[in-house]
Amino acid sequence: MKKVVFAIFAIAGLLTQGVLNAQEAKEDYVKFGGAVRYNIHDKSWNDDNTDPQFTWDTWRLNVDARTAGVDLSFEYRFYPDGGYHMLHHGYLGYGFNDDLYMKLGVSQVPFGITKFASHSWWFQAPYYVGLEDDYDMGIKFDYTGIENLTLNFAYFHQPEPAGTPGYNSRYSYDIIASGEGTYDADGNFTKPNGMTKETRQFNLRAAYNLSDNVEIGVSGQFGRNYHVNSDEFESSNAYAAHVVANFGDGFNFKGEYISYDFGAIDGSGEEVDVVQMAAYNAAYNVASKANIWVAGLAYTIPVDFGPISSIQPYVDYSVIVKDGETAGGVEFENTEHLVPGMLITAGSIYTYVDYAMGKNNAWLGSWTNGLAAGSPDAEWESRFNINIGYYF
Repeated sequence: MKKVVFAIFAIAGLLTQGVLNAQEAKEDYVKFGGAVRYNIHDKSWNDDNTDPQFTWDTWRLNVDARTAGVDLSFEYRFYPDGGYHMLHHGYLGYGFNDDLYMKLGVSQVPFGITKFASHSWWFQAPYYVGLEDDYDMGIKFDYTGIENLTLNFAYFHQPEPAGTPGYNSRYSYDIIASGEGTYDADGNFTKPNGMTKETRQFNLRAAYNLSDNVEIGVSGQFGRNYHVNSDEFESSNAYAAHVVANFGDGFNFKGEYISYDFGAIDGSGEEVDVVQMAAYNAAYNVASKANIWVAGLAYTIPVDFGPISSIQPYVDYSVIVKDGETAGGVEFENTEHLVPGMLITAGSIYTYVDYAMGKNNAWLGSWTNGLAAGSPDAEWESRFNINIGYYF
């Protein structure tokens, strides 16, 4: 048995080294990977006394490959607890030279802080309105030919495709398209109220390294939303300024400001204050105009405790200041998002321990209208969450 185990690990090591050598030499290769994640949570707003709960959060399949100088990157996710699946990303990549790289397909939208504006498992508030770690279908160019400067140019014709048929099962939040729908808790299929499609979106992003430890950047997003009933287009835009800084001995700071206007109109062509967005087989309302402030601080502590190599405590905070009114003329309430926690790293096992808190927050107790009008009587809700992921 020991010889068999040794042989398996030896072969795996040789294959991995072969992949790395092929990548360095720009030769053809295929590499498979994935992840399995488990989740434990306890919600303050859950009244059925079933918490805490242990769930199988996610399993995913990754493929990275190259042939004839063309790269492939693909990731597909399955969520057993929710019974749905989705594409995370899938694109063909090609380097025209050392400075210019193209991605064709579903890739991350170059906007704000990439890859994440957050330190925690919970993202920051921009994710829940489609402005953090968003993925869409189109073409993107990354240019690094100017010292200390990275430029991203992209055109996305449409959101990424949904996964499970009939569901709004996608990884990142998008304005719901005509004809899509969702299943409620009782298994009933319903069509959305909104009949708007995201389309024809351009993104520009510039990030400049002031030093090895400080990045500043600006982003612009310019698109059009098509309203099916009125057969009209309405301009949609978003702007961001950000800073990412490493300082001291292990500190990391992420700060960002975002202003967006999703260009929402009703069936008669009149502007409205709410759009409907969806992901993960669930839809909710979002204020069509808002400003978002984001700040997060983390500190990485190297440790030598069994398999654990580092512990990173952090605190992330973001607030959405909305520009909208209810039918009665009452201004929309702010959405707040606060997550203290820590990341424990042990090889390829990453464990997030979070105490997520929110007010008028869709994923923290105020589902349908928390990110839209909200409620002046809303209270802070919380969710203690542990997510354990093994990545391979």
